[in-house]
Amino acid sequence: MRQILIAAAIALLISLFGTRGLIKILATRGYGQIIRDDGPSSHHTKRGTPTMGGIILITAAVTGYLLAHALTGNSLTVSAVLVLGLVIALGLIGFFDDWLKVSRQKSLGLTGKQKLISQGLVAAVFGSLGIRFADTTSLTPISLYLSGVRETALYLGAFIAVAWIVLMVMSASNGVNLADGLDGLATGASVMTFLAFILIGVWEFGQSCAISAGSGCYQVRDPLDLAVLAAAFAGACTGFLWWNASPAKIFMGDTGSLALGGALAGLAATLRVELLLIPLGGLFVIITMSVVIQTLYFKMSGGKRVFKMAPLQHHFELLGWGEVTIVIRFWIIAGLSVALGLGLFYAQWVVK
Repeated sequence: MRQILIAAAIALLISLFGTRGLIKILATRGYGQIIRDDGPSSHHTKRGTPTMGGIILITAAVTGYLLAHALTGNSLTVSAVLVLGLVIALGLIGFFDDWLKVSRQKSLGLTGKQKLISQGLVAAVFGSLGIRFADTTSLTPISLYLSGVRETALYLGAFIAVAWIVLMVMSASNGVNLADGLDGLATGASVMTFLAFILIGVWEFGQSCAISAGSGCYQVRDPLDLAVLAAAFAGACTGFLWWNASPAKIFMGDTGSLALGGALAGLAATLRVELLLIPLGGLFVIITMSVVIQTLYFKMSGGKRVFKMAPLQHHFELLGWGEVTIVIRFWIIAGLSVALGLGLFYAQWVVK
């Protein structure tokens, strides 16, 4: 527990104070946000706000995690290192996308196809490595069995397991990316989900088969260290939210949103709660589905729309809701979704 607190505190301090310095650097170099002309007109005032804040998010989380281990003398675990590798790789994809936008001064970075292929390749490497590195009890970071609130008896096999991880990572990273449209929205919702992963990791460690063998115990390779990693991300997001809340002084950009989504998917996979990511990240799911519904209906109806604009948060903007009102109400939805996910997780334990 001490290591969890240390990781969260260090990440929060680095993010809180480091973001201020990053804002100055980005503003001096003119690396500002490019606003699409077809978006809500109220967003035009945000043009030029420093972007690529995901740099400090990733740096704070990685540093917090590593320093927590250095200060406590505990060893790094394969599971957490793999998740960190996934986060950094996705962050680099997002950084390249952000860099192209600010250097061209257009809201056109990587094409959708290029971004999806890059994410898929990174996720495939993560999944392929995750089903290796068995410990002395033959546990690998990622299971070959499908997991809901815990590992199920449904065997996937190596190929399907990796394909499933690819789908998870791409869905989560793009889901956070779509939610990152209003000041503080994605950051605040991410904090809640990372906090849930801390609780899940600690609980799985306390009830692990290695400590208290019996019916209902959890067979997860490195649950406590994954809780430390989740704490580092929660701390980093909290510090960043200080500057990202409305009116935002900096945006995380694709650098941050792709990385955070990858972290959520990676933690869900390694903690053996893959399907539980749906309720835990309920807000991201809702926002993503609004885009899917809008796109499908537009094509099927010959140009008609369900929403005034997708993603969903922009629909409410065009209805006249204030940005802060939307963010707070969406945070409430995110909190309720996390509560539902944790409720399902612990309810399963009670039944057992």
